[in-house]
Amino acid sequence: MPDPGRLRWWQWLIMSVAVVFLDQLTKWLIQQTMSFGQTVPVLPFFNLVLVYNPGAAFSFLSTASGWQRELFVVIGLGASALIVYLLRRHAGDALFCFALSLILGGAIGNVIDRLLLGAVVDFLDLHLGGYHWPAFNLADSAISAGAVLLIWDSFRRPRVEPAKLS
Repeated sequence: MPDPGRLRWWQWLIMSVAVVFLDQLTKWLIQQTMSFGQTVPVLPFFNLVLVYNPGAAFSFLSTASGWQRELFVVIGLGASALIVYLLRRHAGDALFCFALSLILGGAIGNVIDRLLLGAVVDFLDLHLGGYHWPAFNLADSAISAGAVLLIWDSFRRPRVEPAKLS
């Protein structure tokens, strides 16, 4: 009899698709309503701002000559393939798969930007006392939330003692 968890692995992919859809929708809305570099204050610690990041997190490699685009696309697609494999293998592990689904959706959302625009659309700007966190987007938020959930999940799993060699 097949494992019922394995029959539902594709449901985790649907969640990833929802993340991609929301990410791309919010980026499209920002690009339709704002001009590059424009800042719209929302709260005393939060702005909307339209910027394009050709690098990775925290603008890592953003000033490179352009080769980084392909590198980050390959990394994103490779990570996505690994995540799909893990979702298929561990479909019944809800928290683990939820975290992976968030990461997968975020990775694909940013890969789409890199392929279509050559850079990732960032628009969320948190700041306090003149210090600004690097601008980010919904895909980045999903990746970060997924990473936190993976860490949390790792702490709640029972410890397995390694076998002793004799």
